[in-house]
Amino acid sequence: MTPVVFVHGFMGGSRQWQGQADSAAGYEVISLDLPGFGENAHCDALDSIAGYAEWSLDELSTRGVERFNLIGHSMGGMVVQEMVARAPERILRLVLYGTGATGILPGRFETICTSKRRALADGPQATARRIAATWFLERENAAGYEGCAAIAEQCSLPTMLNGLDAMENWSGVERLENIGTRTLVIWGDHDRTYPWCQTEQLWQSIPNANLLVMPECAHAAHLEKPWLFNSVLKDFFSI
Repeated sequence: MTPVVFVHGFMGGSRQWQGQADSAAGYEVISLDLPGFGENAHCDALDSIAGYAEWSLDELSTRGVERFNLIGHSMGGMVVQEMVARAPERILRLVLYGTGATGILPGRFETICTSKRRALADGPQATARRIAATWFLERENAAGYEGCAAIAEQCSLPTMLNGLDAMENWSGVERLENIGTRTLVIWGDHDRTYPWCQTEQLWQSIPNANLLVMPECAHAAHLEKPWLFNSVLKDFFSI
């Protein structure tokens, strides 16, 4: 069966997908760590979404993975949109999860400019824990919070600033109507990072896109309601 490639978001990493890897039935899971993040925190981070997309495609080619299903979360959703634009023939199914097509993130819990300023003032560790809390409906009290915060704490200050620059300077709006890959858009109805306007834009602009709204979830819906998230992925990738 076609492997499924997971691309994490800002301050994320491959370990956040362990619940999806453990539940995978009949397909191989490949979880990437973008340069500067997760298990690749020792690498220099890139400062463009296009750069992360090229790196991801090259990394998969190096691993001998030429055809795959693809899921991108948050900033990773921007990266996978770039991957589809560059190599549509390699991607069979696409999932855009908790993401959008506008990098300035209208309606985010705080502006990207504010995140940069606070990261410089507070330092990377405090920033990692503060922002990770916004990903969950129950914030620091959520079961998955500490695990995500630990992954986020691996990011250096330059990685955080580069990631924020990469998002702020990116837009995929003009290419949405050209996405021919079968696509599923997933959104938690209490997402503090990507409001409904971003999700609706993806759903309405990508031809024949399907939509899943996960109730009582924030930005990390795959950790808040993994049973629902995993069952939908299994269904979508088996079609």
